Amino acid sequence: MRRIFFTLCFNFFLVLAFAQVQTGKASFYADKFDGVTTASGEKYRHNKLTGAHKTLPFGTRVRVTNLANNQSVEVVINDRGPWVEGRVIDVSRAAAEQLGFVNKGLAEVKLEVIDPGDGKTSDLGRPVDNVMVEEKEFYSFEIERLTPKGYGVQIGTYQELVNLMRLTENLKNSYKKKVTVQVKVLNGVKYYGLILGNFNSRAKAEQFRADILPKFPDAFIAEYNRQ
Repeated sequence: MRRIFFTLCFNFFLVLAFAQVQTGKASFYADKFDGVTTASGEKYRHNKLTGAHKTLPFGTRVRVTNLANNQSVEVVINDRGPWVEGRVIDVSRAAAEQLGFVNKGLAEVKLEVIDPGDGKTSDLGRPVDNVMVEEKEFYSFEIERLTPKGYGVQIGTYQELVNLMRLTENLKNSYKKKVTVQVKVLNGVKYYGLILGNFNSRAKAEQFRADILPKFPDAFIAEYNRQ
């Protein structure tokens, strides 16, 4: 496996984020939950495109793809769950209908984070109609290849680069730590590890990990010279 580390230095706010990919089983809410308050405080409505995930921040927009029929739908995370082993998401009935698994009850799906927000917020997402997209966007940034030493805290590993700059900049602003991206190549496929901080001792890295664990429960210590 080939590994490369680099840091991103931004000259201004950049619209960028990682798309995290996850696979597993999806289920959907029973009709009796219509009107019940979700973990975010928003009421569940079966006709809205929403979902429940164990760890993704509320307001995260996720593309869910049914691997059996390749049908996709975008949902906003506003609840916690599912609490059944092997299931990665609960979706609303409307979303399940678009994915085509209402009659089966379960489906093997792929999740892709397409808008992670700031990676930290618990604010609810707000639907937007008639979005106008600028055809021209200009960004300025510097990439420095490096051989880091010491320890960092890895937030996650991602397969697709989608809106990387936005997430990286927001994490820097939120935690005031250096952001390092590790590029791993496995069987010709690139994976990107997002690492916060550059600590000279494991104890300091563990202390920082403990601070961010409520927001990033899967974070772990990364020793740079062993990656």
